[in-house]
Amino acid sequence: MSTTPLATIDPARTALLVMDFQNGIVPAVPDSDALVERVKDSIAEVRAAGGTIGYVRVAFTEDDWTAVPEHNPTFSGVAGAKMLHHEDASTQIDERLTPEDGDVVVRKIRYGSGSTTDLHQQLGERGIDTLVLAGISTSGVVLSTVMDAADRDYRVLVLSDGVADPDAETHRVLVEKVFPSRSQVIDTAALRGLLRSA
Repeated sequence: MSTTPLATIDPARTALLVMDFQNGIVPAVPDSDALVERVKDSIAEVRAAGGTIGYVRVAFTEDDWTAVPEHNPTFSGVAGAKMLHHEDASTQIDERLTPEDGDVVVRKIRYGSGSTTDLHQQLGERGIDTLVLAGISTSGVVLSTVMDAADRDYRVLVLSDGVADPDAETHRVLVEKVFPSRSQVIDTAALRGLLRSA
């Protein structure tokens, strides 16, 4: 984790992005129940502080499947197998983390949270300049969103205990060696402290 402390955080300009915490994905990572509970607590804390909660899920319509090119190594397989239909239970957000009125909710059809959604437009309309990231998996939506958000000049915080990956070593390398150059890596306890001092 980063050793450089964050001086302050402005909840009014901050969004916690809860990414791919959906029924078909959550069980794929170790200790998923504990992960969900930590993220649930962070959602409540950010919400109570006046921050924005954003939900991202991956799900496809029939037209989305048809539009995936054969040379896309991941999503051509998803399309060919007719996986992750937007109405399937597997693509619904885990009921323990159910969105509330006023939350941002987007549906994506690639890894990143912003490349196939209007997420950044919605965040811009709310004056958001700081993103706190929680997601599954570290090597998928989290990696893609960190890179994209950094390029868009957001202040990015990754919750080290709010992200997970089926591959423990991949998770470790990203959190310890890749993300710190593009974001602040903190844990959920540190986020709580930042919110309380805001």
